[in-house]
Amino acid sequence: MIASAPFRKYNSVMALTRHCWKCGREYALAGTPGRSETCICGADLKVCLNCVSYDLRAAHQCRDRRAEPVFDKHMANYCEYFEMVRREYVPKAKDAADTSRESKARDALKKLFGD
Repeated sequence: MIASAPFRKYNSVMALTRHCWKCGREYALAGTPGRSETCICGADLKVCLNCVSYDLRAAHQCRDRRAEPVFDKHMANYCEYFEMVRREYVPKAKDAADTSRESKARDALKKLFGD
């Protein structure tokens, strides 16, 4: 009689995937995306926001000290140390109050012009 394999209980949490930082579409190709690859939503894929080394608390928001500083974290770059991160995609809540700089600036302009 063959012994049965032990039962593994998996969490009901969504699997860690490589996905677009903007819309969450999964990047299913093997390897890392090239500088010219974009998502269907138009966002570049080889960006700091999709990198394993991206960290807001680190110098230049990058934990890899060998990497050149990149100022536009959402734009494609030539970083040699890019590795696409695997994480759980959490969509932004549309009903929650948006606290980004862009929305604050838009609200200030609306108040200024009386819209």
